[in-house]
Amino acid sequence: MTLQIDLSAIAANYHALAAKSPGARASAVVKADAYGLGAEQVARRLAAEGARDFFVALDREVAAVRAGAGPEAQIFVLSGHMAGADLGSAIPVLNNPEQYFRDRAMRPGRPFGIQLDSGMNRLGFEPAEWAALKNEILAQGPVLVMSHLACADEPDHPMNARQLAVFQQMTQGVTAPRSLAATGGILLGPDYHFDLTRPGIGLYGGRPFDAAQPVVRLSLPVIQTREVEAGETIGYSNTYTAPRRMRVATVAAGYADGIHRRLSSNGDSPRIELFADGQPCPVVGRVSMDLITADVSALETVPEALDLICPAQSIDAVADVIGTIGYEVLTSLGQRYRRHYI
Repeated sequence: MTLQIDLSAIAANYHALAAKSPGARASAVVKADAYGLGAEQVARRLAAEGARDFFVALDREVAAVRAGAGPEAQIFVLSGHMAGADLGSAIPVLNNPEQYFRDRAMRPGRPFGIQLDSGMNRLGFEPAEWAALKNEILAQGPVLVMSHLACADEPDHPMNARQLAVFQQMTQGVTAPRSLAATGGILLGPDYHFDLTRPGIGLYGGRPFDAAQPVVRLSLPVIQTREVEAGETIGYSNTYTAPRRMRVATVAAGYADGIHRRLSSNGDSPRIELFADGQPCPVVGRVSMDLITADVSALETVPEALDLICPAQSIDAVADVIGTIGYEVLTSLGQRYRRHYI
């Protein structure tokens, strides 16, 4: 099983998103092992492209990014300074008064960032907490003050303007760099860009950055092909009955590899396809733990591997069938794939 990752496409997406916010510096969100694609390798390439700021979710994600991005990069930890965290040279984005006092007691004089809750009600200082501590915190010299948009992938959602207004009010008088926009926020326009943008899913070829270059090709090796007669069934629970004589290929991957079971055919109606050089091969029967079956009757020659994610079928196209988002498709890909970087 091969997960091919195009680092040049990631670099191109980074520059394209940076160009959309020319008044701000573009960082890179590489949490969750760069959305499952390899934080060290992605950070190394983006550092070579000029990225100086990187965001991870947890302290244990720092080491891989540091190994790729080098000693001069700023690595921000979005979960902040949790009890027992080993932050090393990373910069915690402090989310509440408890984290602030812990960090200043344990790391006096060390750099830190602040997250404000502008309405998402997930992480960050609430307005009253910020008002009570704002002057003290700003006197300590945070290197970043940020918030996060809840509905940036819906450009016309009124929540975007509400959060923008709250963030502007909460950061009035702040001279530290400010950040509000991830990928979706970048696309909302310059009012949302401030000093630092945080592109994430757009780097990796996903919505809402529809102009992104595709980054991933997921190729699944064919183990066996067989002829199935009309009326025979395929896979667990006899959910698919062959309507005619068919040639069926079995590939080595399944839900243990992050390929969701909802990609199974819906009874006798395929939900999704694998591809051979752009030619579709409908998935028939159930996706099992390690195996998937596909109708390859239309192929003159069955290749050594069939693609699930490729230019003909994006991560978001797969996500639509499952009823989720491209983020989940990428971050669910397991460790059994051989990751190949180009």
